[in-house]
Amino acid sequence: MRFSIFIACAFLFASPTAQARNIVLTNDDGLTSNVVALYRALRHAGHDVVVSVPCTNQSGMSAAISIARPLTPLDRPCLNDAAQAGDPATGMMTRDDLPAGDFHHVDGTPVMALLYGLDVAGMERWGGQPDLVLSGPNEGQNVGAMIMASGTVSNAQLAAVRGIPAMALSAGTNSRGDDLANPLSARIAARVLELIDALEDNAGGGPLLPQGLALNVNFPDTLEGAQWRLTRVGTYMAYRIEFTENMAESASPAMRAMAEARGAQVPPLPGLSFDINRNAPEPGQENDEGVVFRNGIAVSPMQAGYAAASSSAAFVAWQLDDLFAEGE
Repeated sequence: MRFSIFIACAFLFASPTAQARNIVLTNDDGLTSNVVALYRALRHAGHDVVVSVPCTNQSGMSAAISIARPLTPLDRPCLNDAAQAGDPATGMMTRDDLPAGDFHHVDGTPVMALLYGLDVAGMERWGGQPDLVLSGPNEGQNVGAMIMASGTVSNAQLAAVRGIPAMALSAGTNSRGDDLANPLSARIAARVLELIDALEDNAGGGPLLPQGLALNVNFPDTLEGAQWRLTRVGTYMAYRIEFTENMAESASPAMRAMAEARGAQVPPLPGLSFDINRNAPEPGQENDEGVVFRNGIAVSPMQAGYAAASSSAAFVAWQLDDLFAEGE
């Protein structure tokens, strides 16, 4: 409740000015129109920004990492020619229309890209951790149970566990742009700056968010008239995701249409089926981010990591009192 009041008050007393912050900007999609637009907006507002993103799209990788396996030079170009085959697996992007020294690629998972931004690029720039980690804006919303698979959200979680204020930012798939110039990206970036300014107004020069708190922020496909809404990571499933033994039998109309457009059929192979959940929310789910994001900008507080609330810990202590006593 205290965190919810904090976020609500931030929007009530927002000001147009903001303190310059050191920011690591990351994602799970690679070099995209959204990340370039947000970088430009942040720099224009006076923030110092280090971008560190995966070489290729890594959506759905959650918090995956490659342990004790050295990264070798690239065997193919990164997304949108951020780097070329033969370039180092990590380092500054070589695309010549990007600001020198600010954009970095990592041939790895989203969490690995963030760690590079924190432990290498950011440390070289600032000699310490940043004031804020922004993950996204993702090319597709991350709501409800979907966040368990999201690299966008996992990056924000990792930063929060490290004690760094963090936000996961997700927009619609209509924000994609192979030319890095989707006009919707700049509009999303402007709304992100609104959020940062609102939090800054109450920060008093200190951290933008309380210790142990991160935000999951989801923008609707259509931004016209979209209002900020304090929501929660709830139980409403905005998407239907199921494992099926036969993709052809369970394919959604959208999936079938895409296959037909390619002159193909959905193969009878096992895999995940994916479709929009068209069921209305159950009572108590009306304020879930999976419902709200379709019309408003959903801002959902998230705890850092998996630690339970003190009330839950007290319940477990009561339930297992005899067991714990035996170990004393």
